Amino acid sequence: MLPRAGLAALCPLLRALRSAPGAAMSTGTFVVSQPLNFRGGARVQPADASGTEKAFEPATGRVIATFPCSGEKEVDLAVQDAKAAFKIWSKKSGLERAQILLEAARIIRARRDEIATVETINNGKSIFEARLDIDTAWQCLEYYAGVAGSLAGEHIQLPGGSFGYTRREPLGVCVGIGAWNYPFQIASWKSAPALACGNAMVFKPSPFTPVSTPLLAEVYVEAGAPPGLFNVVQGGAATGQFLCQHGDVAKVSFTGSVPTGTKIMEMAAQGIKPVTLELGGKSPLIVFADCDLENAVKGALMANFLTQGEVCCNGTRVFVQKEILNEFTEQVVKQTRKIKIGDPLLEGTRMGPLINRPHLERVLGFVKLAKEQGAKVLCGGDLYVPEDPKLKDGYFLSPCVLASCTDDMTCVKEEIFGPVLSILSFDTEAEVVERANNTSFGLAAGVFTRDLQRAHRVAAELQAGVCYVNNYNVSPVELPFGGYKKSGFGRENGRVTIEYYSQLKTVYVEMGDVDSAFESGP
Repeated sequence: MLPRAGLAALCPLLRALRSAPGAAMSTGTFVVSQPLNFRGGARVQPADASGTEKAFEPATGRVIATFPCSGEKEVDLAVQDAKAAFKIWSKKSGLERAQILLEAARIIRARRDEIATVETINNGKSIFEARLDIDTAWQCLEYYAGVAGSLAGEHIQLPGGSFGYTRREPLGVCVGIGAWNYPFQIASWKSAPALACGNAMVFKPSPFTPVSTPLLAEVYVEAGAPPGLFNVVQGGAATGQFLCQHGDVAKVSFTGSVPTGTKIMEMAAQGIKPVTLELGGKSPLIVFADCDLENAVKGALMANFLTQGEVCCNGTRVFVQKEILNEFTEQVVKQTRKIKIGDPLLEGTRMGPLINRPHLERVLGFVKLAKEQGAKVLCGGDLYVPEDPKLKDGYFLSPCVLASCTDDMTCVKEEIFGPVLSILSFDTEAEVVERANNTSFGLAAGVFTRDLQRAHRVAAELQAGVCYVNNYNVSPVELPFGGYKKSGFGRENGRVTIEYYSQLKTVYVEMGDVDSAFESGP
C-alpha cells in the first residue's frame, strides 16, 4: 500500500513502472509536480522561502523540478515537528525502534527499482550503480535495527556497596546535510544510526538532487515512525545556515566540500553542537609490482570511475611501481576505453553524465590544465555526445587517463571530482608512502600487493580513515567510514557511529552514609 503522495504518484514514468514491471524505461519524461519538503508526516509547501532552485536531469539538461528554498520559518517548523516526534520516539525501547527500522528497510528493498530510477534521473549515475546504492541504504537500516536493541551502558561496583552505572541517551534533534553524489544513500546512512539511538532528524539534501530524499521520509512514515521523526527541508546555503544555527538542534552531520564543512563547523561551534564531517579527498592507490595485475586494473577503474568519478574517496592518485608501469598503463587505458557511456537508465550503461554544466566545465578545465603542465592524455577527457538525440544537451564526459604525472601538478594535488585518473610512478615502498601522505586530505587509500606483510605495513603507515587492500570503493555498512586531516572527523556506518549520535550519562548511587568534609565537630 502506497503512502499518501507516494512514489508512483510522482510522475507518469513511475506509474508506468508500477503497472508494468520490467518495462523499458527512458530519459526525458520525468517531471516532479509535488512538494519536495516533508514534515509532520506529509509533503508540504514551505511556510516561507529564501529563494528558488531548479533541479536538472543531467542526461538531457532538462529542468525536472523548480522548488522554493526553505526559509527560517519553515526550518523552525521542521525542527519543532522533529522535537515533538523525539519526545515520543526517545521513550521507545531499542527493540520497538528496531521493528520500525526493519519495516522501513523492507519497504525500500521492495521498491528498489523505483527509487533507483528516481536517483538515476536526478543524479546521472547508471541504473546499475543506483540499485547498488539503494541496497546499501536498506542494509544500513537493517544493520542499525540490530544495533538499536543492544544499546546499553555498564554497571560499575564501588567500595562499600555503592555503585555507578552509565546510560547511553539520544542527543535530540539531529541535522543531516547531504551531498549530490549519493542522495538517498547518504540520507539513509545518516538517519539510520540517528533514529536507532532515539533521535529525530531534519535532513537537507543538496539543491542539485532534491527528489529522492522525500521518498525516504515517506518510507519512514509508512513503516510506523511518528510523524515528524524524519523531516526534509530543501534549499542551499541559507537553509543550511538556518539549520546549523537553530537553538533546538543538538547535532549536525554534513557530507560535502571542505570549504562548506569549515563554515558548518564554525556555525555549530557557536552553539557548542557536536559535528560529523565527511569531506573531500585526494586519495592514493598504490600498485606494487607483485600485485595481481588484473585485479589492480579493475581496482583502479573502481577507484576512479564510479558515479562518473564524483566520489569523495576515489583513489585518483594511482602510484604504480616502475617495473609494471607500462603494462599496467596499457591495461588501464584498454579497459577505460571499453566503458559504455550513455543513457544512464539503460541496463548496459556504466557511465552516465556529470551532475551539471558548471561542474562539467570545471572538470574539463582540470584536464586542460593537466596537459599544459605536462601530463599526457592517453584517452578521454573530452565532451562526449551520445548517439541518442535526446541526450545531446546532457553533461557527458569521456573517462580520462592521464600519464607522466608528477606530484606538483594541479591534477594530482586538487580534488577534481570527475572521471580523471592520474598515473604516477614510484620505486620504493618508503618513497611511495611518503608521497601518498603528502596531502592535506586523508579520506581513503588503497594498496594492491600479494605480500601480506607489506599490505598491513603500508596500511598502518597511510594517513587515511579508510584503507583498502586488494580492492577499492567497497563500503560494507558494518565498517566505519570517515577521514583524517581535512577529510573530516566522525564516522558513518559501523557500531562506533552510535557514539556520534548519543551521549553518555553517569549515575552514582550511594548505599551508605555521606562522608562529609564539613561534618561538624564535638
